[in-house]
Amino acid sequence: MTDVATIEPATATPWTLSEPETDAEHSPPSEPVSPAVAFRREWSRLPPFPRPWRHPLRSIGWIVRTLFGLASLTLLLAVVAAVPILNFIALGYLLEAEGRVARTGRLRRALPLLNLAPRIGTIALGIWICLLPLRFIGSMTSDAALIDPGSAIDERMRALALVAWAMLTVHICLALARGGSPSCFLRPIRNVRWLRGRLRDGDYFAVAATNIRQFIRQLRIRHHFWLGLRGFVGAFLWLLPPTALYAAVDRSEPGPIIVSILGGLGLVIVFGWVPFLQAHFAATERFGAFRELKTVRTLFRYAPLSWLLALVLVYVLALPLYLFKVLLPPRDAMWGITLVFLVSIFPARMMTGWAYAQAVLRKRDDRPAHWVFRWTARLAAVPLLAAYVFILYFTQFIGAHGKGVLYEHHAFLLPWPAFLSLGS
Repeated sequence: MTDVATIEPATATPWTLSEPETDAEHSPPSEPVSPAVAFRREWSRLPPFPRPWRHPLRSIGWIVRTLFGLASLTLLLAVVAAVPILNFIALGYLLEAEGRVARTGRLRRALPLLNLAPRIGTIALGIWICLLPLRFIGSMTSDAALIDPGSAIDERMRALALVAWAMLTVHICLALARGGSPSCFLRPIRNVRWLRGRLRDGDYFAVAATNIRQFIRQLRIRHHFWLGLRGFVGAFLWLLPPTALYAAVDRSEPGPIIVSILGGLGLVIVFGWVPFLQAHFAATERFGAFRELKTVRTLFRYAPLSWLLALVLVYVLALPLYLFKVLLPPRDAMWGITLVFLVSIFPARMMTGWAYAQAVLRKRDDRPAHWVFRWTARLAAVPLLAAYVFILYFTQFIGAHGKGVLYEHHAFLLPWPAFLSLGS
C-alpha cells in the first residue's frame, strides 16, 4: 500500500503534510529523533518477521507471540471497556489506532501496543498460575473449618494458608519488580537471589520502581484516557441534538411523530460525517477538528468510494452489539459485551482511518475523483444510512434501558454509555 505522509497532530491540516514517517531501522544515522518519537516507535512496532526458510523456529515463535499478544490485548481492552470511566481508555486506544492508520495509511500500524501486549498477557497468566496453589489451599481450609471447626487440623490449615499467602505475595511482587517476564514467574529461587543482590547493593526500591514505572509509562494510560474522553465528547455533541429529536416520540400524536421524523433525517445527515470527523480528530489529536466539517467534506471529494466502503463497514458492524444485548447478561459478564464491541468496531475504525488516509494522499496529489463517483457514493450512502436509522429506532424496544439505547451509538462512543454505566 502506498504510504501517506505523516500528519503532525498539533498543527497540520489534513493536507499540510510533513516528511514521511520512516522506520527506525531505515532512518539515516544523522537524522535527529526526539525522545518522544523514539519512544512511540519502539513500542508501536513489532520486531521484524524472520524469514521462514532461514529461521523456521524463530518465525513460528514470532507468530505464536503475535497471536498471544493480540489475544491478550483484546481481552485486556474488553475488561477495561466494561469498567465505567476506565472505558474511555479503551475508546482512546481505538482512536489512537485509527489515527495511526489515518496519518500513515498503513494498516499494520493499527495496533500500537501489540509489541507490549505479550508482556501484559504473561503477567496476567503468571499471576493466575501463581494463585492456583493458594486457591487449592483455601478450599481445603474452608472444608476443614466446615467439618471440624477449631480442631488441630483446622488450625494447621489456617496457618498453612497464611504462609502460602505470604510466600506467593512476595513471589508475585518480586516477579513484577524484575519485569514480569515468564522466567520471573517460573523461577522463584532466582527472584530471591535477585532480591538478595539488590538489598546488598541497596538499590532494590530504585530498580523495582524504575521497572514498574517504565512498564506503566509504556501503556500511555493518561494519553489514551484523554484522547478517548475528547473523542467521546466531540462525537456526542454532534449526535445529541438529532438523537434527542429522534427519541421524542412516545405516543401516536402528529406533533411528536413529526419531531421524530426530523430527528431521523438529522441522524441520516450526521451519520454520514461523524465517522470521518472522528477520524479527522484521531489523525490531528485536536478537539477543534470536530468543528471542521468543511475540511472533511472537501476530503470526501478525493476518495468517495473508499469512504462509502468505510460507511458500510461502520454501520453493518455496529448492529451485532445491539442484537447481542437482547438477552442482557449479568453485570459480571459485561466484559463479554465489550469483547463483541471491540471485535466488531475495531475493523470499522481501521477502514475509516484508511479511507481518510486515501483522501489525504489524493488531496496532496490534487487528484479529485470524477463527479460520477462522488454522486454515486452520495446516492448509495443515503439508503444505507436511512436503513440504519430505521433499525436503530426499534433497538429501544429490545434494550434494557429503553430510549437510552438510542443514545449509545456504539460505532462512535463507548461500548456502554458512561452515564448509564454509573447507574447500572
